[in-house]
Amino acid sequence: MSVRPWLSPGALRPGTRATLTALSWLTSPLTPDDYLGLIDPLWSARHPAGRVSAVRREAPGAATLVIRPGRGWNGHRAGQYLPLGVEIDGVRHWRTYSITSPPGRSPGGGPGGEITVTVKARRDGRVSPHLVHRTAPGSVLRLGPAQGEFVLPRPLPGRLLFVTAGSGVTPVVGMLRTLARHGGAAPDTLLLHSAPSPDECLFHAELAALESRLPWLSVRLTYTRTEGRLTTERIGELCPDWHRRETWACGPSGLLDMAEGHWAAAGVREQLRVERFHLAPVRAPRADAVGGRVRFDRSAVEADAAAASPLLAVGESAGVPMPHGCRRGLCFGCLVPLLDGRVRDLRNGELRGEPGELIQTCVNGAAGPLVLDL
Repeated sequence: MSVRPWLSPGALRPGTRATLTALSWLTSPLTPDDYLGLIDPLWSARHPAGRVSAVRREAPGAATLVIRPGRGWNGHRAGQYLPLGVEIDGVRHWRTYSITSPPGRSPGGGPGGEITVTVKARRDGRVSPHLVHRTAPGSVLRLGPAQGEFVLPRPLPGRLLFVTAGSGVTPVVGMLRTLARHGGAAPDTLLLHSAPSPDECLFHAELAALESRLPWLSVRLTYTRTEGRLTTERIGELCPDWHRRETWACGPSGLLDMAEGHWAAAGVREQLRVERFHLAPVRAPRADAVGGRVRFDRSAVEADAAAASPLLAVGESAGVPMPHGCRRGLCFGCLVPLLDGRVRDLRNGELRGEPGELIQTCVNGAAGPLVLDL
């Protein structure tokens, strides 16, 4: 018998590894890791988890969760996001949130330390209100691997610009905290952030403190209730050399669409990195690919689907119990077999579909009539 994959490379001492390998003969077909996870979820390497050690209120309807990750956590880079598995009424839901803490190190030199995510409760949400209002210290959350390329490059460029709005500031705060932690010189950095009001501005006090303490950081806040939204004109006023800075933008789709168009028109689109919190569907490129009738075969339910509507949303609107996860095409928790028809990937417009093929319903729409095995 070979060493089982649950043995996280480098995570165990040689003696411990040998002991667990021997135990795997006794626990087969389960692994010792499965039993360790039953004793304490944080001991599992196959199914990483973390325990909430503190909950801090950041603003009305927003809170920061401080999480102590367990044995399977492999660390993150500043700016990445974290899939969180949250159990509500016996059902586990997956959502992704930006990590706001700098990368940490354990005493042994590996990934470790506490991690933080800052969550803003959505009025129509199920998971975010649970995390903000009903999660207490001691709660255990499942952790996915840190993901995303909205990160700082190495080496750092000479001048940085961050353009954010609302909770879009969260990944940037993770980057700023990382830059500040290392001390010394850092790139000339400007943050342009918009929020409805000072009271609703996440990290308002911390941003002011960082700006006063760090000579390389400038923060310019726009309050939309009194000053209007952050526009291209205002960006030009606040940052005249915006077109010569490497830029990271995160926030609502309207802000990001504006930024992409403005940077592209100036011929510097490659200097702009964008992080979207929600999927931006593409328009169906052909007139004959305009959605279709979807049959959920085992549920005996049918519904009409628009071309740009994710099949997950179509099924939920029709009352079909739909498996789901992150809703962003990342966790593959929404896979459903396709029995007939074709689908369109809403991220890139590609058509696909073969009988029996597993379809991610959160990122695929109907490309004509189709049948799902659900």
